[in-house]
Amino acid sequence: MTLDFSETARYIQADILDSFDEELEMEYDDARLDGLLADLGEEVPKGIDRRLYFRELLRLQGELVKLQDWVVSQKLKVVVLFEGRDAAGKGGAIKRITQRLNPRVCRVAALTAPSERERTQWYFQRYVSHLPAAGEMVLFDRSWYNRAGVERVMGFCNDEEYEEFFRTVPEFEKMLVRSGIILIKYWFSITDDEQYRRFLMRIHDPLKQWKLSPMDLESRRRWEDYTRAKEEMLTRSHTDVAPWWIVEADDKKRARLNCIHHLLEQIPRGDTETPQVVLPEREYNANYLRAPVPREMVVPPVY
Repeated sequence: MTLDFSETARYIQADILDSFDEELEMEYDDARLDGLLADLGEEVPKGIDRRLYFRELLRLQGELVKLQDWVVSQKLKVVVLFEGRDAAGKGGAIKRITQRLNPRVCRVAALTAPSERERTQWYFQRYVSHLPAAGEMVLFDRSWYNRAGVERVMGFCNDEEYEEFFRTVPEFEKMLVRSGIILIKYWFSITDDEQYRRFLMRIHDPLKQWKLSPMDLESRRRWEDYTRAKEEMLTRSHTDVAPWWIVEADDKKRARLNCIHHLLEQIPRGDTETPQVVLPEREYNANYLRAPVPREMVVPPVY
């Protein structure tokens, strides 16, 4: 098969632009939510310039791809914890980190509430099964620190279990680091007013209402209880071996960029040699006839 070079170049350029569509869709969604907030009579905080945001996000995502190659080539094991209040922006940051990475290398662990069986196990046991093998990165969308946060505030654990968690978690994280795991812990911090605005948008946005659970609404009522729990958690689990890093997240776009930039700095890396890919010649067989596809099997071209 022979392709005109200029035609191929145009095709490649169009395909690259198509790959940006997912981020553009999410950006349009942010703009739509800003409009909804304005309609509700709420002030819309001024954010980072959109062009700067896109330019930096795509640059940082390119660096994340290089980090992925380094993790694979050096057989590193990386664990990143994302904690924070409801609607703090953890999921949005995780989405931008994983957006252009290989899901076989970089995966997300977002555990649901423990089952009856899991409640009888060692508390950390269900998290251990999600830890990475060599050449993998795992991003925990909430983690074992549930015990220090929601379980503590909502009464899902007793005082003895709570104290045992803080006795164990420093040793547990030391064991992870000694085993060769690179452990990075982020707390996404938002103000009372910003969480109020984000919850308000979710209530009034039919595309986001699924994100609001009764637990989220109760967490809003218990803002001060969560604040006390967060402060104790940071005080008792911030160690030299596994420190906490605070991401100021009232501005979602800046929070994403700052988090990704910081994450890249936590894992020193070198250059990874990428072998040149040569597309093999397509084989043609004179006796091959392609079977027709029955029209009733084709998805209707509505668009």
